[in-house]
Formats: sequence, C-alpha cells, structure tokens
Amino acid sequence: MKRREFIAVIGAAIAMPFATRAQRSELIRHIGVLTPLAKDNPEAQARIAAFVQEMQRLGWTDGRNLQVDYRWDIGEPSYSRAATELVTLSPDVILATGTPAVAPLQQATRTVPIVFAQVADPVSAGFVASLAKPGGNITGFTNIDYEMGAKWLELLKEIAPQVTRVGVIRDPTLTSGIGQYAAIQLAVRAFGVEVSALGGRGAEDVEHTVTEFARTSNGGLISVANPLVVNNRDLIISLAARHRLPAIYPFRSFVGVGGLISYGAEPIDAYRQAAGYVDRILKGEKPADLPVQAPTKYELVINLKTAKSLGLDVPATLLASADEVIE
Repeated sequence: MKRREFIAVIGAAIAMPFATRAQRSELIRHIGVLTPLAKDNPEAQARIAAFVQEMQRLGWTDGRNLQVDYRWDIGEPSYSRAATELVTLSPDVILATGTPAVAPLQQATRTVPIVFAQVADPVSAGFVASLAKPGGNITGFTNIDYEMGAKWLELLKEIAPQVTRVGVIRDPTLTSGIGQYAAIQLAVRAFGVEVSALGGRGAEDVEHTVTEFARTSNGGLISVANPLVVNNRDLIISLAARHRLPAIYPFRSFVGVGGLISYGAEPIDAYRQAAGYVDRILKGEKPADLPVQAPTKYELVINLKTAKSLGLDVPATLLASADEVIE
C-alpha cells in the first residue's frame, strides 16, 4: 500500500468513531415536562404514562433517541424556578400540564416550543392568540370551557335535589379556578342554591373549608378541574363521605375510587394527543401552525354504591344518559 493511501485509511479509521458519536448525539432529542401534580399522584402517573407510551409508539424512547427531564409539584406556590430550570436545559420541546405550568414557562421563554394539556381557556389566559392560530411558541389541548361549571351544578341538583348550598373547591389564584367558579355563580339563581368558595392552596385549606361548610345541612360539593383538586382527590372524596355531602367531580377517576358523580373530558386522551404534537414539532413543525384542540366528548359517570350510601335515588333519566355506571 502506498504511503498516501495508508495515511488516508488510518485517517478515516480514526475519524469514524468521532463521526459515529456525532451522528448518535444528533439523533437524541431533548424534551422537558413540567406538571403541577405530585409525582406519587395516581392521576399524574396515569397521564404521564399515556404520554410516554404514545411517544414510544411514535418512535421516541427515553434513553435511546430521547432525553426527558421532569419537574413535578414540590409544594411551592410558584413554578417559576422549575420553569426556568427546564428552559435553561435548552429542550427541543416542553410538555406543560395545566395553567400553573404554562404561565411560568411563558414568562421564561418565547422561543422554546411548548405543548400544553389540561388548560381551560388558553385565549383568556393569554397563552395563545386564538385556538385556530396560536401564533407563538405555545399550543396544545384544552380540557373544559368555563361554562362547564353550570353543567356541574345542573347534574349535582339532578342527582341530589335536596341540595340548597353548594361549596366549590378551587384554587383562587388560578385563572381557571376563578373562571369556573364565576360560571357556577352565574347559574345559581336558575337552580335556587347558594354558592360558597372552598379550597385554597393546599390540603389543610381543603379540609378546613369543607369541614366548616358541612356544619350546615343541605350542602353539596363541586370540585373544579385544577391541580388542587387532583392532588387532593382522596382527601376530598373522604371528606364528602364523612360529612355525607353529594359531590360532583371533573374526572372519571374520582368516581372509580368512591366519588359520587363526574362529568368531563377523559384527561388521558389529551396526553396522547399532546405526544402527537410533540412528535410533529420534533420533526420540524411549529407550534404557531398547530391549532389548539378542544375535547370532542365528555363522559358522565355515576357510582351507585356511593349514591346508596348517601341515601340518594338516582333518576332513571340520569342513569340512562350515563356513559358508565359503577355498581
């Protein structure tokens, strides 16, 4: 072999490992996940598992061609630090779950693509310009509109007509909680009930306000769709049972573990859909070109065992309209 050819072969052999490593590093994409739900929360685990499974189905596996960094609820009133940490890691996309996650991320970056799930009204919150044309670095999937509050009140009165006082469990610092509570307030006159704001920032606030509310008879509860309710699911259900309060919830999982009735969109599906948007962004599409999508189906679920324990006779018309009846 001639000296020039020998040098070329050696040079190629030396360069090959570096080229291979560079190629491999280019194939690994990086996403962040910011959620206001606790890591050990069953609902949070189910939602993130659905997202991860759908990402795998689309060809993305953490540790192979994907790196995922998570930030969960750690009991802080603000998620600004966690949002800043994720942005500093320079991810290709961030999955944000709920309004408390999107707001600080929007403050932290106007360039990193953000896909949200479980946001009630992203236009009013200022996250997107419109549902059809988000117009920035944020898009995703809504879970409810504020008018859902009136529907919850209607269903609560239908299953428990004796209720004349309604306590609404919500986080008063969130725009979604404020909007849902306002919708319920607007509907109270049509149903002849009084409404009270319950909840607060954490479990102690929930227990204290519900306990005080239960001291007077003919009460019922509405748990709106926000992280305070999801993070304290078991506590709220146990308080409703202890004080014999008919209660309606935003998600089916509450009824599956003893809640009376729920009405809302299936949250798991939103996380599968969010994975689809993350996949499309990783492949070159922009959030501004991906319309915000709303649920196409809402589920009504009733727990007959819980109804019986509360002495409620569920109307046949309500049972007939239920998507699922748990006996």
